[in-house]
Amino acid sequence: MLRRVLLAGLALAPVSIALHWLASVGAVTEFVVSAIALVPLAWLIGEATEHAADHTGPGIGGFLNATFGNAPELIIALLAVDRGLAEVVRGSLSGSVVGNLLLVLGFSLAAGGAGELDRVSTLLSLALVAVALALFLVPAVPGWEGDPNRHSLAVASLPVAVALLVVYVVVTWKALRRHHELHTGEDDALLGWSLPVALGALAVATVATALVAEVLVGSLEDFAHSAGLTDFFVAAVIVAIVGNAAEHGGAVVVARRGKIKLAAEIATSSAAQVAVFLVPAVAILSWAIEPLALSFRPVELAALAGSLVLAAALLRDGRSTRARGLVLVAGYVAVVVAFLLAGDRFD
Repeated sequence: MLRRVLLAGLALAPVSIALHWLASVGAVTEFVVSAIALVPLAWLIGEATEHAADHTGPGIGGFLNATFGNAPELIIALLAVDRGLAEVVRGSLSGSVVGNLLLVLGFSLAAGGAGELDRVSTLLSLALVAVALALFLVPAVPGWEGDPNRHSLAVASLPVAVALLVVYVVVTWKALRRHHELHTGEDDALLGWSLPVALGALAVATVATALVAEVLVGSLEDFAHSAGLTDFFVAAVIVAIVGNAAEHGGAVVVARRGKIKLAAEIATSSAAQVAVFLVPAVAILSWAIEPLALSFRPVELAALAGSLVLAAALLRDGRSTRARGLVLVAGYVAVVVAFLLAGDRFD
């Protein structure tokens, strides 16, 4: 059923683009339609990546997943950089990590109920987020005074970004080897799409995502103003959820089918991937447009730290329960309220 809805939802991509270029429907309508349109596109990218990885093996498959699995968020971030919306970029990235650790993981545990988790993999992902959080302090703390977007902070963000990418490559390589050894002899082939079909779908979905994301970013400020919300809140909550929506829904569906271990890994590994891959990738690629400083606000870092501590405390024994899931969701509600009350940085 969900798959059929997502397939039908792909029609919203051309609708969103047409509304922007051929009609005058207003920023609110453009933002809402484009935000919804990104969900099935993100799902299609995930599907195509998974099918392509089935033909290329775990090494290249891991690279494809990292590159294209984060494509919607990466495209949104770079388009926001191009429009000078640095706070939107940082908000969407930090909000994505928090959303994965609290909202997605929480709903997954609540849907799956009691069960065992892959404790090693879970703690590794949380450790990666902790490393990223510690390194974010290097450019962030100086940014709490003066201009947070000054060039010196963008320069200070570069070694942080490079270090995180190195950590990501090393850990991902070892993780792929571990999973390969764990699943040696298993035939997990999807036996669905051919490699040309998968790559073609990936290319079309990525281009469509770029076009729809441009509409989303272009209407974000007007939508926030019309809705009485700050740009930061819209980015950290709404955009962050939309960029991961298909993956989020997939984790919950998997959990409801009894595969709570897989669902939890999707949530925690997604959080780690955003923290140690997507954030530094955006920081480095931004230099081709406008250098981005990773000068996260205190409220963002506090939300990241709180999310990390809460998730680690609840999952340290490698067990899942519905109650723990509900606690994580409650934690996310608290973060949303904090983001709402924080306002924009320069208010």
